[in-house]
Amino acid sequence: MPSSVMPTSNRRDGHAPPAAISTAGLRKSYGDKTVLDGIDLHIPGGSVFALLGPNGAGKTTVVKILSTLITADGGRAQVAGHDVAGAPDGVRAAIGVTGQFSAVDGLITGEENMLLMADLHHLSKREGRRIAAELLERFDLAEAAKKPASTYSGGMKRRLDIAMTLVGGPRIIFLDEPTTGLDPRSRHTMWQIIRELVSDGVTVFLTTQYLEEADELADRIAVLHDGRIAAEGTADELKRLIPGGHVRLRFSEPAAYRSAASALSDVTRDDEALELRIPSDGGQRALRSLLDRLDSAGVEADELTVHTPDLDDVFFALTGSADVPDQPKETVR
Repeated sequence: MPSSVMPTSNRRDGHAPPAAISTAGLRKSYGDKTVLDGIDLHIPGGSVFALLGPNGAGKTTVVKILSTLITADGGRAQVAGHDVAGAPDGVRAAIGVTGQFSAVDGLITGEENMLLMADLHHLSKREGRRIAAELLERFDLAEAAKKPASTYSGGMKRRLDIAMTLVGGPRIIFLDEPTTGLDPRSRHTMWQIIRELVSDGVTVFLTTQYLEEADELADRIAVLHDGRIAAEGTADELKRLIPGGHVRLRFSEPAAYRSAASALSDVTRDDEALELRIPSDGGQRALRSLLDRLDSAGVEADELTVHTPDLDDVFFALTGSADVPDQPKETVR
């Protein structure tokens, strides 16, 4: 199994940026089944963190612990600077949670759902109506605000769910599989909403079964398997853990093709297609070295494509699970 990619710092002083969410040795068992077996996380503020794992891996358990819905059996966790076990009220005041199943009440209107949340946050009626109107407009629900939520489409209900989560102005949001069951258009709309939240400085902790979703949104990704973090890093770092990456060079002139084949080592040739395949992790340094060798030989390829394993491959290699949605198997840059 590939080794983990450890968190790296963005700061020149070598210290990790302040964490919006952090855990150390987080543990949780149910009877004789260990669900979490020492989870360490450091999630900077204003970022998207995605937690991946097979069904039953413990993703929702992590969310429930960090949002104070259940207690851990061991380890430490801090959210928004508050200890989850010692100061749960401080944590709850700083977060919003959207679970796998919608919290929307279908018997009342979208606006009434929003105003109910405002009441729960002890906002004045005037302030509650102002915030509800602003969020309904922001999430493109203003026209449907007076209609029963039961008449909303799946995508509209999900948008209303997140809008309700934002009534209290949380700086950290937990989204537990927020796009499950949505059509592709609604899923992309949800992605845009998440990007806008992060641009406003909100931290998003995302669990998802859609690997493309993590690839699109997350600054960092962790794969949870057998109660532990099997690997963590950026999407590109995780993809480079898996062998099979390569650079493909295509030529239109046979002479240039032969010159490149002679100049490069460890290549796979396709003499009919005039293509060369060179093993590579797709990193900047490897590409620069390859281009330097071509320049030294006075050769220019007509087309260069970088092929890296995708998150499907990473997920399967780390978890041995076939529980992965269908995704394209080749990423071409």
